[in-house]
Amino acid sequence: MIPPRIRVVDLETAGDGPHAVCEVGWQDVTQDSSGRWRVDEGRGSLLVNPGRPITPETMAVHHILDADVAGAPYWKDVAGGVLKPEGGVHALAAHRAAFEQRYCTPRFTGGAAWICTWKCALRVWPHLTGFSNQMLRYQRMPEGLVHELGLPAHRALPDAYVTAHHLRDMLDAASLEQLLAWSREPGLLPRVPTGPERGKPWDRLAAEALSTLAQDRDPNIRFSAETELRRRGEAPAAAEAEPAQRTLL
Repeated sequence: MIPPRIRVVDLETAGDGPHAVCEVGWQDVTQDSSGRWRVDEGRGSLLVNPGRPITPETMAVHHILDADVAGAPYWKDVAGGVLKPEGGVHALAAHRAAFEQRYCTPRFTGGAAWICTWKCALRVWPHLTGFSNQMLRYQRMPEGLVHELGLPAHRALPDAYVTAHHLRDMLDAASLEQLLAWSREPGLLPRVPTGPERGKPWDRLAAEALSTLAQDRDPNIRFSAETELRRRGEAPAAAEAEPAQRTLL
């Protein structure tokens, strides 16, 4: 029997575009017979031919060269095997999963549910000062994370490996169903990320400032302000929905 499994994935790309994947990495988090989640030995990575030159801007991040991927398979030929492994998965996960979901479409995932570890980190560890994958790594120092296996940063397998340790600890703090529910909503930011109120917790904002932020174009800011308004018993004004995850925190 294959134990309950969540597959953490990370992609590196050649730049913007629907077929721009140049590397995929994955790391499994499985549940043992006692119900505890663990980062197991199920991990791997593949170079992918993006079918286009890698931009200098993205090359400067991950250092993957055109020559490295010239003979690699295309994303459409490998995605299904990575995202729908034998035995299946309970969910897929990624840090800021909206990015991976641009390329890991239902065609390749079979419609699997997603966990966004960025959104869940905002809920589980709101006291932290930053929520990037690497900031979480060094603020939290997750137990069992082998430093060398998490390097180099901004390569697919090391990043998936680090994310998996965050996910394991989140699953110790909240149920799988709760993580999935949080991931379906915009990010609940613990503090205002920009503007004159930057750095303030939402409950310290005056009503006028809070109402203004509830109309912000960024869906995470808007959702966070609306949540505080509802906590105060005030109904937020209706606003048009927009794509999730535009603001970095």
